[in-house]
Amino acid sequence: MPGPLEGIRVLDLSRVLTGPFCSMLLGDLGAEVIKIEIPKTGDDTRQWGPPFLNGESAYFLCINRNKKSVTLDLGKEKGREILYALAEKSDILLENFRPGVTQRLQANYQRLASRNPRLVYCSITSYGHTGEYRDRLAYDIVLQAMGGLMGITGEPGRPPVRIGVALSDIGAGMYAAIAILAALAWRERSGKGQWIDISLLDCTVSWMTYMAANYFGTGISPERMGSAHPTIVPYQCFETLDGQFITLAVGNDKLFRNFCRAINRDRLADDPRFSTNPSRVNNREQLIPMLEELFKQKSRDDWLNVLTEAGVPAGPVYSMQQVFSDPQVLQRNMLVRIRHSTAGEISQIGIPMKFSDTNPEIKSPPPLLGEHVNEILGKLLGYDGKRIAELKSEGVV
Repeated sequence: MPGPLEGIRVLDLSRVLTGPFCSMLLGDLGAEVIKIEIPKTGDDTRQWGPPFLNGESAYFLCINRNKKSVTLDLGKEKGREILYALAEKSDILLENFRPGVTQRLQANYQRLASRNPRLVYCSITSYGHTGEYRDRLAYDIVLQAMGGLMGITGEPGRPPVRIGVALSDIGAGMYAAIAILAALAWRERSGKGQWIDISLLDCTVSWMTYMAANYFGTGISPERMGSAHPTIVPYQCFETLDGQFITLAVGNDKLFRNFCRAINRDRLADDPRFSTNPSRVNNREQLIPMLEELFKQKSRDDWLNVLTEAGVPAGPVYSMQQVFSDPQVLQRNMLVRIRHSTAGEISQIGIPMKFSDTNPEIKSPPPLLGEHVNEILGKLLGYDGKRIAELKSEGVV
């Protein structure tokens, strides 16, 4: 079956993580993605490592499948001519240059939209194209800090902690994909493309949801609570007898009563200090130490068996090896192995979107640098072999 975005072409000028994650999502959904890279060096992440798999960066491999690589020097007029020709034949253009760079490269939205009014042009930057911070440089850790994530992550009384993956980058890539799909839907009605301005800071701030609501309602900034929850108790990690950790999520009073029955502590459910969630929140300092002591009396798996049988939401804290050995993860095809021409057989995270009538899939491995120059310039733009050879000799592609 075709993917849901079959027939859509993406011209991807982005690099590193945010943009490539977005274009990978679109490629997984069936779009044709043409990845434009700098000649000789390519995407920065081709050099990010170790680990390398037969010379290929594991970092690059994880976010660049289902793409075709074309090297193109946009600083040269002939390179820009190729970009314009590709933009005329594309539905989406994605870029994550600093504000002002596409203007200097003569590849900004206004110029390309004049050639292709149906083009959906998405820009991803750290702070957006407006506001006093627009020209500042930032990486994910800076945006996690400024957007509020690090301020609420970590143990009480300890320094703030970065989320273990580049969540601001990845989240902005997801927002960009959502915005692009919305713009395509609008184009179906209006016939016109448009420019999308995605800011990593905006996206990170938007995730503050109930933490922001707590601040709005009280005027008090939430503090770091480790794995605990500010408005649900018990809802956190506990260490078990074997030194492993278990997560417990008791989201309502009925679940708390079931939990107390499962752990043979029915009296806790009848205790007015703990019988309702607001009372548990107000008295967490008394309840949590009791549970910490209790959970150290059995192993993690023993507790998981008890709680799962009682219908209480609980789970183990996994390492990467454990994640990709879990039967549910494997049965949902979230671990996929594919062949790469130089790296050999490589593992990939599977596609989390499942459809009844269309079929997202990994059709091609991450490309070698410039692997598809001849295909794109020859088949799509009609350049003959001599012309392509000249462009290569001139360093344009």
